[in-house]
Amino acid sequence: MNPHASVGELHAALLQGAVTLGTAALCWYLYRAYRRQYFLWWSLAWSLYVLRIGAIVAFLTSGAQPWLFAHQILTGWTALALLWAALVFSRSATWRPWYAIALLFPLAWSYVAIYQLQSFMLAALPAVLFLSVATLWTGWLFAKLWRRSGSRGAAVLAAVLLTWGVHHLDYPILRAKGAWNPWGYYLDIVFVLGMGIGIVILGLEELDRRSKDLERLSARMVQQHEEERRRVSLELHDQTAQVWAAVKMQLGLMREAAPPHISAKLDRVLDLVDTGIQSIRSVTTNLRPPLLDDLGLVPALRALAQGFSEQSGLAITFDAPTEIPSVSSDAALALFRAVQEALSNVVRHSGATSARVSLVVVGDQLTLIVHDNGRGLPSPTIQHPSPRHMGLMGMTERIIALHGSVNIETHDGATITVRVPLTNGR
Repeated sequence: MNPHASVGELHAALLQGAVTLGTAALCWYLYRAYRRQYFLWWSLAWSLYVLRIGAIVAFLTSGAQPWLFAHQILTGWTALALLWAALVFSRSATWRPWYAIALLFPLAWSYVAIYQLQSFMLAALPAVLFLSVATLWTGWLFAKLWRRSGSRGAAVLAAVLLTWGVHHLDYPILRAKGAWNPWGYYLDIVFVLGMGIGIVILGLEELDRRSKDLERLSARMVQQHEEERRRVSLELHDQTAQVWAAVKMQLGLMREAAPPHISAKLDRVLDLVDTGIQSIRSVTTNLRPPLLDDLGLVPALRALAQGFSEQSGLAITFDAPTEIPSVSSDAALALFRAVQEALSNVVRHSGATSARVSLVVVGDQLTLIVHDNGRGLPSPTIQHPSPRHMGLMGMTERIIALHGSVNIETHDGATITVRVPLTNGR
């Protein structure tokens, strides 16, 4: 064993290796979860760091200079990998062939320093400056990112790396003389743990960013869907319905002038035209409910429940307070669509004889409950909706876009509970 090695130093190095290996595994997990290249580079950097620790342990136990040579190279490459991960993260950098020149410096200088130079200070100073500059540059990139975006993960990484970069400079003066032995290893463990904490925070921020992006996308899709429904509704009302009304008027004039045997046939045609006009009105109402725009949420829901009751023969009751807090048009429309979809499922699939629609204010939430006495929905249908239940998924997307929630229970019939926060809809 190298006489300069101590049991305490070896134990500290092995502990640092274990902590660093855990950090590398964490970065690999984040890469597999989010598929971001910078997590992959961080995993590679910490893997190099583990190999570096293995090389120094081998040198301490054997005293063989090739292990010291490998340790110096891996130290430089680790710093470059951390710097590259920061560049990929903050600037979406792409690899260029001439960047390989930077990889040659640790290799070339380590050979010169270990096998050619006799002066320790002359051998150590360029390598330490290279390592410190690379670390400080990495910290500076994260500091800029923190100031630009307010990322807490970037702030932690900047603080750790800038401190670590300054700490590297004491190597020729203190650590090489054994002043930090074995406490230098423990201090490096603190730096590695600090980096791990910063990377975890970045992962959580990435998850939050993805969640917000999905919410915005969902809200935008719902908005575009409603805009398209509104456009089709207006087109049917202003053009198609008017054309059929004109056709009905012309047929009425023809009926008055036609002989009796033709008039009877025209009466049948007029009945069909009336049915078509009613169908168009029903479609336009379903596409964009005019009562919701004209009278508000509660009257529109009451009229919707009454309309379903008249068309289906189900006994549908509607309960709501006389006044409710005002909600945004998006929230009102989402609740209207929720009742529309829920009652459609009751009529088509439940086999129920009665249903109840309730609208209540509970705390800071507006709660909508639709309950029927039918057969309910099977659990697999709720977890993996079939095409006929895709409307439930659409309803859920609308409510989630408003930061609300949808709960479906199937005991003694089906109960759909929709909650929308009032703070979002005022």
